[in-house]
Amino acid sequence: MAEHAPSRRNYFLVFAALVVGTVLTYYAATLDLGPLNDVVALAIAFTKATLVVLFFMHVYHSSRLTKLTVVAGVLWLVIMISITLSDYLTRGWLNTYGAR
Repeated sequence: MAEHAPSRRNYFLVFAALVVGTVLTYYAATLDLGPLNDVVALAIAFTKATLVVLFFMHVYHSSRLTKLTVVAGVLWLVIMISITLSDYLTRGWLNTYGAR
C-alpha cells in the first residue's frame, strides 16, 4: 500500500488558516454579538479543530477505519455532552425542598 506524503505547502496553508482563525477568534471576542458570541466562538473553534484533526493528525489521507474511529469518537463525545446537559437542564423540574 502506497503512503501519501503530504507536501509542505499543505502544512503552511493549514497553518495560515489556523492563524486566520485565531485572529478571527480575537476579533469576534471584541464584538458585542449578544447571544451569538458563544455560537461564533464555537464555530471558529470547531473549524480549527477539524483542520488540526484532518491535516496535522493525517486523518484526511488515512484509511476508512481511521476515519470511522474519529467519527465514533466525536459521536461518543456528543453523547456524553448530551447526557450531561440533559441532567443539568432538568435539575429545576423537581421541587426537592419539601414545599407544598
